[in-house]
Amino acid sequence: MASNKVIPTENELKAFNLDDPQTIELIQHARDGHEADAKLTLLEAVKKYKKACFWALFLSTSLIMEGYDLVIITSFYGQTQFKERFGTVDPATGDKLITAPWQSGLSNSSVVGQLAGLLINAWAQDRFGNRPTMMAFMAWLLAAIFIPVFAPSLPVLAFGEAMCGIGWGVFQTLSTAYACEVVPPIVRPYVTGYVCMCWGAGILLSSGVVRAVASIDGDWGWRLPFVIQWVWPLPIIIGTFFAPESPWNSVRRGKEDEARKNLKRLREDTPDRDLEVEAALALIVHTMRLEDAETEGSTFFDCFRGTNLRRTEINCVVWAAQILCGNAILGYSVEFLEVAGFNELQAFDLNISLSACYIVGGIICWLLFPHFGRATIYMSGLLFMFFCLLAIGGLGFSTNPNANIAVGILLVISTLVNMITIGPVCYPIVSETPSGRLRYKTIVIGRFVYNLTGIFNNSVTPRMLSALSWNWGAKSGLFYAGTNLLCLIWCWFRLPETKDRTFGEIDILFENKVPARKFKYTKVDQFAHQGEINEKSGAVEHVDEVA
Repeated sequence: MASNKVIPTENELKAFNLDDPQTIELIQHARDGHEADAKLTLLEAVKKYKKACFWALFLSTSLIMEGYDLVIITSFYGQTQFKERFGTVDPATGDKLITAPWQSGLSNSSVVGQLAGLLINAWAQDRFGNRPTMMAFMAWLLAAIFIPVFAPSLPVLAFGEAMCGIGWGVFQTLSTAYACEVVPPIVRPYVTGYVCMCWGAGILLSSGVVRAVASIDGDWGWRLPFVIQWVWPLPIIIGTFFAPESPWNSVRRGKEDEARKNLKRLREDTPDRDLEVEAALALIVHTMRLEDAETEGSTFFDCFRGTNLRRTEINCVVWAAQILCGNAILGYSVEFLEVAGFNELQAFDLNISLSACYIVGGIICWLLFPHFGRATIYMSGLLFMFFCLLAIGGLGFSTNPNANIAVGILLVISTLVNMITIGPVCYPIVSETPSGRLRYKTIVIGRFVYNLTGIFNNSVTPRMLSALSWNWGAKSGLFYAGTNLLCLIWCWFRLPETKDRTFGEIDILFENKVPARKFKYTKVDQFAHQGEINEKSGAVEHVDEVA
């Protein structure tokens, strides 16, 4: 099939003095660094960058805390001890329930805190770096956990969730951005996908803890799960203190010597390490210069200018689709299963199975990465979940008692599919599509939209499921089948394929306005210098290849 080969545009080359021998030497060093990493197999890259992989995975463990607490709250809505302490009597049955408005309020309070944390992080990461930001907000979380542990009322508990949410908002984007910047492209989907597995590990842990305290009477039945959150911050603070800073972050802050030092720490000590470090640093500097003309100010406003608007759009929709794909129902699995007919302990037991899918699915997704593109895996997951949601919604109209079992099975299947495809693949997509100078801000904007979508979900889904409100039950699946379909249609036309691309190649593809469906088949030469530009007239070279 016909394909294009694209090179840096004249606009991108404005930041280069291509008559300067030192600039040409920089480009050659950058090319050498790119070609060296491009030749590595996955195992060779992991061996060479095992220190970088370790630190990327270590900082991602902060997401365990977020996944743990966000699902703890929704699990409490079906817990007897929590309902006895804070619930309202249902006039129809005489049982105590957490009302839909308070379910929305508790879930949204942490999301509001996360929105504030995201904005703080976008500023702090660029100004201070990843390490100081991570340590500062881990210390913040140590203090904030006291509030939900000893909350005497729902308003105080909501306030405590908001304060904790500030820290979680910081970790949401910091860990993803750090992971994608410290490893070569071939390893990038694995370490960024691991971020999602950590989030799932927190969910699995919370499911097990809530099941374990089900037999504890009184307030400690819901307080103990909050107490467990104190296990994480201190070890992560100590580990982060010894972690190397992201070289991309150092260059972004004008500290090339710091970047050089950290590049040495992130790779194995070999006879050619110094030369490799200089080539890697040149690649970072070269990529940053390519972006200079498009991201002059590196402000939030720049995320909505020129080709960066398209990158921001991709980030926002890919994040929002994490919820709109139908994951919103899975997040309320305990209450959903109780509404579908399961008793409390059965719901908690099945919820543990659902949560385990996050780990199993992530491992399966790792096996898919070498063979399939990000966009292919992502859209396949959306399509499969669409049919599962249709089936779940249809079962909501059935009066057959076995329909409840079918709903439970479909929830497990949907969760597994989600965590093989949509869940982990989101992270490499949102980390690869932004420009280097605007990466933190673009990811923050996307995650901000995700949290706003979460507020919508937390406001609507409890009302769908609550017996005191709309009482849709399994019919809720039809609503999210509709939102899933809208996301799938958008992905087909707008989601580009970034598999095996360097950040510089992705920059050039966006700057040349290559359509999403052609990203996969377009060749890129990100190191074209003045002679090549003159020869090709700074335009697009048309070539033919068999795709």
